Amino acid sequence: MRVGRVVAVGIAAGLLSGVFGVGGGLLIVPGLMWVASMEQRRAHGTSLAAVLPIAVFGVVTYIANEHVNLGAAVALIGGSLAGTLVGTAWLNRAPRRLLSLSFAALLVVSAARLLFELDTTREHALTVGSAVALVATGIVAGVLAGLLGIGGGVVMVPAMMLVLGLSPVVAKGTSLAVIVPTAIIGTWRNRRNLNVDVRAAMLVGFGGAGCAVAGALVADRLPDRTSNLLFAGLLLFIALRLTRESTR
Repeated sequence: MRVGRVVAVGIAAGLLSGVFGVGGGLLIVPGLMWVASMEQRRAHGTSLAAVLPIAVFGVVTYIANEHVNLGAAVALIGGSLAGTLVGTAWLNRAPRRLLSLSFAALLVVSAARLLFELDTTREHALTVGSAVALVATGIVAGVLAGLLGIGGGVVMVPAMMLVLGLSPVVAKGTSLAVIVPTAIIGTWRNRRNLNVDVRAAMLVGFGGAGCAVAGALVADRLPDRTSNLLFAGLLLFIALRLTRESTR
């Protein structure tokens, strides 16, 4: 394992976490596979462990700026913890090709979502119906976290914008707050299944943690359309490469 390259993966992931409100797993998983030559299941489990410190550092800035919706976070956490248990169990059984294609599909969906703007001009109060919707979203996000090694922000951020009309920055901050307990539970389960490289996770996680704070500070100032187009292009490139490699 080349330490410098692994740390570089963490730095890039940390910036993405802060700017886009994702845990960074979208970049960490392929980075560990291609840069560190890590076995795929281990890369997914290590990614979720690395996401933890990145999310912790990132959410601190959002909390300080009052960009976290507590009610939405509680509802999402309730679902995500249950979903994470399911996802980590599936990680041990899923064929590697299915993991690659599932991850690639998630990247494509994430890229497509970035190309459309959601109406967040009016914030809605949390009701029983919206709370149920968020719990269901949390379950999906938790399964994806445990199975694919991502934080789940790619699902939670648009869901909060649609269901509650939250602004992008509040949705991102709330997403990171949910990712913290999700990553803790998922890492605990993955360690029991021997699907975590702790040293690599620490290098990636703490290498990117400080950058997550910088990314969060940039989030308010970066033009949404430009950043979304650039990030969508990166996701599509990674998805294409994963798909090509899985069909060889």
